Amino acid sequence: MNATILSRRNFKLAMTTRMQSRKAQRGHQKKTRLENLNSHMKRLRVEMEEISEEQKKIKDGQRQIREKFEAIELECEQLRKETILVTKQSVSTQIRLALMFQILKARENHDFSKASQLTCALRELIPRENQQKKL
Repeated sequence: MNATILSRRNFKLAMTTRMQSRKAQRGHQKKTRLENLNSHMKRLRVEMEEISEEQKKIKDGQRQIREKFEAIELECEQLRKETILVTKQSVSTQIRLALMFQILKARENHDFSKASQLTCALRELIPRENQQKKL
């Protein structure tokens, strides 16, 4: 009987030791899992910060491109206006040259009345063109 009591005690001790060992292992496993989870969370936070920085850079780049595009559009509009003005001036110059040429032809043909009329038309045309330039 003594032997059975001892074996029961040994069994209980062995079981208690095993249970404590399993609890220690579980505790260690939990701690390891928590450490892994914490390190993973830290990595995710760092990655999120990097992504946030990249997004800010992208937004800044888009803003700069938008500003450059708007500046180019304004420049294009200015060039269109200047082109229209040059075209109008060119037409006006062509009209004046045509009148002058007709005046010369009329004088060459001794048609002084026609030359006089064309000269008057040219004199009237020049002030009108100057007024249009001011507008």
